[in-house]
Amino acid sequence: MMSDLEQFRAETRAWLEANCPPEMREPVRTEKDSVWGGRDQSAMTPAQKQWMDRMGERGWTVPDWPKEYGGGGLSAAETKVLREEMAALRCRNPLSSFGISMLGPALLKYGNEAQKKEHLPKIARGEIRWCQGYSEPNAGSDLASLATKAEDKGDHFLVNGQKVWTSYADNADWIFCLVRTDPTNKHNGISFVLFDMRTPGVSTKPILLISGYSPFCETFFDNVKVPKENLVGELNKGWDVAKYLLGHEREMISGMGLGGGGKNPLIEGARKTIGLDAEGRLADPLLRAQIALFEVRAKAFAAQSERFIDELKAGKAHPAQPSMMKYYGTELNKSRHELMMAAGGSDELEWESEASDGGREARAWLRTKANSIEGGTSEVQLNIIAKRILNLPGA
Repeated sequence: MMSDLEQFRAETRAWLEANCPPEMREPVRTEKDSVWGGRDQSAMTPAQKQWMDRMGERGWTVPDWPKEYGGGGLSAAETKVLREEMAALRCRNPLSSFGISMLGPALLKYGNEAQKKEHLPKIARGEIRWCQGYSEPNAGSDLASLATKAEDKGDHFLVNGQKVWTSYADNADWIFCLVRTDPTNKHNGISFVLFDMRTPGVSTKPILLISGYSPFCETFFDNVKVPKENLVGELNKGWDVAKYLLGHEREMISGMGLGGGGKNPLIEGARKTIGLDAEGRLADPLLRAQIALFEVRAKAFAAQSERFIDELKAGKAHPAQPSMMKYYGTELNKSRHELMMAAGGSDELEWESEASDGGREARAWLRTKANSIEGGTSEVQLNIIAKRILNLPGA
C-alpha cells in the first residue's frame, strides 16, 4: 500500500504528464523562453500561456503558499515532490516572477490581510508583473542611504526621487519600493510602499549594457501619489521588510549556480568545438581538468542548494545563509560562462551572425558579469558571512 506521499507523487506525475505541453519540456535557451506574466501577455506562445494558466489554477506556481492567497497549500514534503517530478519530466518553471521570489514572501510576513488578498492571488496567476525599487545613484551597497522621499499628504504619500538598476521596470505593472519617510533617521526612516507603474509621474529609461541587452532601467518618480493603504508594515520600519525581502532575492539569484535543466551546455559545447581524443575524452587536457573541477564544484553546490531549500522550507535555515548561497552560486555561474567561452575559442566572440544566434553565448557571458553585483555584491555577501556565520573578530 502506498503512503500518502507516494500517492501524491503518483498523482502529481500523472497530472504533469497530461498537462505540461511538449514545448514547455524543452530546455530554456534564451530570455524569451522564460515567462514573466503581467498585464500584457501578448508575447507569450500559446504553450507558455497554457502552462502558466494550468499551474496557476492549481496554485502550483507557488505550491507552498496558502490556498486562500492563490497558492497550492502543499506541505514542504509535497512541494519537494512536485519539484522533483517537474525536474524528472524536464518541465520548465511556469512563471518567473519577482512577485513570487521576492514580494510574496515579504507580504506573507508583513502585509495586512487586505494587501494579501489583493496582491498575492494575482502574483500566483501571473496577472501582475512586479519590479523592485531599491538601488539609487548614491545608494547601492549602502542601500540605507536612499534618498527617494515620500511626504505625508494626508490620505497619500507624495513620492519624488530616482531609482537605478531597476530590473525590467519598463515591462513591470507595479513596483515595491523603498522610500524615505524620516530624513533624520537613516535606518528607521525608511518605509516600504507599493504602487502602480501607470501612476502619473512614473517614468523609466532602459540602460543599454555591454551585452547589448537592456534588462535594467533608471526609474524616475515626479510627484507620484501613493495611497497610504499601500504602505506595507509600519511607517519608518521598511528596513525590516527590505532585509527580509533581500534574503529571498539572494536565494533566487543563487539559483544561477545550478545552470539550466536538460543537457549540460558546457560539456556539450566543449565536445563540439574541441573534439574527443582516442579514449573518448575531451581532447584538450587542460580544459578537461578545468571543466572536471568546475563540475565537482557544481555538484557540491547543487547538493548544498537542495539542503538549503529543505532547511528554508522547514524554517531552520540560518538568516545569513542566503548570502552564502548567493555568493557561491553567482561566482559559479560566472565560472561556467568563462569556461564556455574558453571552449568556444575566438569564434565565441562573434555576435552578429545567424550561426552564433546573434552572439547568444557571448552576450550571456557578458551578462553574468552583473551576477556578483545585483542583489548585493560578492564583497557585501562575504562581509555578512564573516560577521553573522563565522563570527570573525572585527567583521
